[in-house]
Amino acid sequence: MFVQTEVTPNPNSLKFLPGKKVSNSGPYEITNKDDMQNELVRNILSINGVEGIFLGQDFISVNKKENIKWDEIKHIVISLINDFYADGKEFVIDENIKDENLDLSEIESKIVKILEEKIRPAVARDGGDIKFKEFKDGIVKVQLHGSCSGCPSSTMTLKQGVQNLLCHYLPEVKEVVAIQ
Repeated sequence: MFVQTEVTPNPNSLKFLPGKKVSNSGPYEITNKDDMQNELVRNILSINGVEGIFLGQDFISVNKKENIKWDEIKHIVISLINDFYADGKEFVIDENIKDENLDLSEIESKIVKILEEKIRPAVARDGGDIKFKEFKDGIVKVQLHGSCSGCPSSTMTLKQGVQNLLCHYLPEVKEVVAIQ
């Protein structure tokens, strides 16, 4: 198996492409190895300098501390991914993840639809994800995950990309802000 890597706009995040399905239940972010029993996730989070993992449909984004160089950990992550799939496993995660957006107003549903269809695919190409959290008084609150979390260019992406697009389609939207 050949695991490819792609750089992301975030210098402290690298996207690993195993050429296989990663998450069979939507995007998922893990920053604490005790939060999950998955062997691959726990092993990657145990690497010195790794701060978090984001699982997309067909990629794994790994976030590291700024003082650690990719040359020190990249080969370890690739080896762990290879070992995991070599054991015959189909997915890194294959469980039902709760959907937080069950009771949305009409405008919130429109915001989520635009985020899902127009913004999320572009963000995923950079190894991250964006999730709707709240709409109140013209302000859309979103949460950034994966490579987008802590990325130096995420503020520009949020304001010039996400905010402009949402304001264009929905005049009720005045601003978009990221929350933790």
